[in-house]
Amino acid sequence: MSRRERLSGNEAVAYAMKQIDPDVFAAFPITPSTEIPQYFANYVANGEVGTEYVTVESEHSSMSTCMGASAAGARAITATSSCGLAFMYEVLYVVASARLPVTLAVVNRTLSGPININNDHSDSMGARDTGWIQIYSENNQEAYDNYLQAMRISEHKDVRLPIMICQDGFITSHAVENIILEDDDAVKEFVGEYCPEHALIGRDAPLAVGPYDTQPFCMEHKVMLAEAMKNAKKQILEVADDFKKKFGREYGLFEEYRMEDADVALILIGSTAGTAKVAVDRLRDEGIKAGLIKLRVFRPFPAQELAESLKNIKAVAVMDKSEGFSSQGGPLFCEVRSACYDMPTRPLMINVVYGLAGRDVAAADVERVYRHLLKICDTGDAGETYLHMGQRSSRKEVL
Repeated sequence: MSRRERLSGNEAVAYAMKQIDPDVFAAFPITPSTEIPQYFANYVANGEVGTEYVTVESEHSSMSTCMGASAAGARAITATSSCGLAFMYEVLYVVASARLPVTLAVVNRTLSGPININNDHSDSMGARDTGWIQIYSENNQEAYDNYLQAMRISEHKDVRLPIMICQDGFITSHAVENIILEDDDAVKEFVGEYCPEHALIGRDAPLAVGPYDTQPFCMEHKVMLAEAMKNAKKQILEVADDFKKKFGREYGLFEEYRMEDADVALILIGSTAGTAKVAVDRLRDEGIKAGLIKLRVFRPFPAQELAESLKNIKAVAVMDKSEGFSSQGGPLFCEVRSACYDMPTRPLMINVVYGLAGRDVAAADVERVYRHLLKICDTGDAGETYLHMGQRSSRKEVL
């Protein structure tokens, strides 16, 4: 039976981990994800889980431990943020290439430098092309629900890829919200047991994991990984459908908010969606047809689905909480723009980079973006497409 509780995002993820009772947790602390292994360590100490809790000397070791455990046939998890994720970088590629379904809780934090502990998406966006599935959460409930769905997605025989479940550092990780927790037995039944087809332990035939891959074979394996990422989209939707049937909460590749007749729209990721929904409602009260798309799944990227959702929109602002340093905009903007390239009629589109290193964004700031889009609709000219919002500078930004 479901029950209501008040938990922070970190507590919610740790509680989901407890309910799943994984085989191995490799732990190394880093702000703001440190609470996750702390809470889980209490579950271990109290005998509430049977997990092998491995304290390691670094994040590189943490992911390496998960890789070895997963290769042996165990369900392996860990958590990290920012520079911790960057320290794992080498092993992220190895885990993905070995097709090991490790589950990683990422509490998004600015990636140095300059050194900063506040939220943006530079850490996970920096790892976007490592071969990991990436799912993002708006609030604590979504962080909990996304984690419950993660292993069903990543462990599927047609996928077998590692997965990151991301939430915004401090904004959701440390903020306490009312959420619904599911019954332990219901969670275990939904997630199921991990039964790998191939593992280092418990088999008679020899098996190599992560060997040196020579020229005649390496590209073929890269293509197989790319195909698995395509397959992940179907599995994400199937698991979400099962989740809705069992627990009543609905998820997809992205959420459309008041998009049915919208003229102007925003696309963004994470906790800012809650702020943006307030702005949309205010503008709707004024008779302005504003809409919002909150992207949940960034890898695999839902290009065709986004293009379909944007086909009747006049102007779009893609809001990036991470710099791209390409001189053309942030990573989300590049993906969305590419998704719209083959549309017969494309919406006018701009990129707004915002919220870097924890810079606040209020509903009034989001409204400014929508009003900027209305001007674009009036003139038919997007103007400068690579803009920033909220910086103290004389440089041009959203007006």
